[in-house]
Amino acid sequence: MVRAIVGANWGDEGKGKITDMFAAKADIVIRFQGGANAGHTIINEHGRFALHLMPSGVCSENTTCIIGNGVALDINKFVSELEDIRKAGLDPKLLVSERCQILMPYHILLDEYEEERLGKAAFGSTKSGIAPFFSDKYAKIGIQVNELFDEETLKAKIKNICTLKNLTLKYVYNKPLLDEDELFNTCMEYKEKIAPFVCDTHTYIQNAIKEGKEILLEGQLGTLKDPDFGIYPMVTSSSTLAGYGCVGAGIPANQIKDIVTVTKAYSSAVGAGEFVSEILDGDEAQELRVHGGDKGEFGATTGRPRRVGWFDCVATRYGVECQGATQVVMTALDCLSYLEEIKVCVGYELDGEIIKYFPTTPILKKCKPVFKTLKGWHCDIRGIRNYDELPQETRDYVEFIEKEIGFPITMVSNGPEREAIIYRNK
Repeated sequence: MVRAIVGANWGDEGKGKITDMFAAKADIVIRFQGGANAGHTIINEHGRFALHLMPSGVCSENTTCIIGNGVALDINKFVSELEDIRKAGLDPKLLVSERCQILMPYHILLDEYEEERLGKAAFGSTKSGIAPFFSDKYAKIGIQVNELFDEETLKAKIKNICTLKNLTLKYVYNKPLLDEDELFNTCMEYKEKIAPFVCDTHTYIQNAIKEGKEILLEGQLGTLKDPDFGIYPMVTSSSTLAGYGCVGAGIPANQIKDIVTVTKAYSSAVGAGEFVSEILDGDEAQELRVHGGDKGEFGATTGRPRRVGWFDCVATRYGVECQGATQVVMTALDCLSYLEEIKVCVGYELDGEIIKYFPTTPILKKCKPVFKTLKGWHCDIRGIRNYDELPQETRDYVEFIEKEIGFPITMVSNGPEREAIIYRNK
C-alpha cells in the first residue's frame, strides 16, 4: 500500500515525527518534492536528528529511503547529513533517482542576490536556492543526475547555462560571473559523491508496488505553501500536495490509498505571507514560541523564530481538503498545556461579513480572525497514552476542531518522542 504524509498548513506541523513513526513498519520512504530549504526534527531511540533532505525513514534499518525525481538535490547537504546519521551508528539504505535534478551553487547565490535586490519586499526565502532551481528545471536548463555521467553533453549544457546566467549576474545583480571549467569540475565532484546511490527508481518502485510493499511518501512544508493553492506568491516552488507524489516519486495515481494530513494544535509559519490567526502581541507570541515544539518554535533549517498563532480552522479545513485527507493527525497538543484559555480561529471577517472559506491572497489580506475561546486544561499531559485519560478540556479541544474541519482526527501527539502518540478509536 502507498501512504502519503503531508502538511495541512504552512509547514512545521510535525510531519517528520509522524513519518518516522510509520517508517518503522514501512519498506520504502520517498521524499517527493522540495529540497533542503525546510527541516524536521525526529527523536527516537537512536537520538535526536534535524533532517533537511533525508527521508525520515533513515532511522529504520529495514527501510529503503529514496530521494525522488521531484526533489531539489543538494549533493553536498546530502553527503553531510548522511555523515551525521552514520556518526549515530546508523547505516541507512539510500537510493537517489537518476532523474533527480541537482541544486547547483549558483542557485544559492541567485537566491541570495534576489532577496538582496528585493529588500523590504523580499519573500523571506531560506536562501537555499529553491526558486532558482525550479525556475531552471522548467526552463529546461537544469542538470539531471544522469547527465553527470555524459561528460560531452554536460559540457555543452554548462556552456549554455553560463551564457544565460552571466547575463543576469552582470546586468541585473552586478556580481561575479560563472566559470565553465569551475562548474564542470564541481559536477565531476558531485558525480563521485552521488554515484553509489544513483538508481532507476522508477523500475524499483514499480516492482515494489507489484510485490505489495509498504511505501510512504513524505512531503515537505504544507498546503498553504503550495504554488497553486497556497498563499501565492509567498509560497515554495514545488507542489506540497499529496497528489504531486505521483509525479515527484513516480507513483501511479491510482496507488495512493491513505493520505495522512498533519496539523499542529496551534499555528506556526516561517517566512513572509498571509497568516490570519497570527498572534501579533509580542509577549504573548514569544510565550507560545518558547513553549512550542521540542526546543521552541525556531526553524530547523535557519534557526530563526517562527511566527506563531492560534489554530486556524478555516485554513486547516482548506488544507486537508486540498490534500484529500483520509485521516488527520494533530501534533504538539502538549505545548498548549500552560494556557488557562485557548483561542481558536473559526472564521474570517471580510468587509463586515464572516466567511468560512479560504480565499485567494488579495482577499486574504483583508481578512481578520474570528475567535472562539475554549477552556484550557492547564496541566501536563505528556506521558498519557490513552485518549480517554486526557483531561476533559483537552478532549473538548480536539473534538471541537475535528467538528470544525470536518475530517477525522485519528491520532494526537503529546510529546516530541516517536512513542508520544495517542490513537483514537474512530
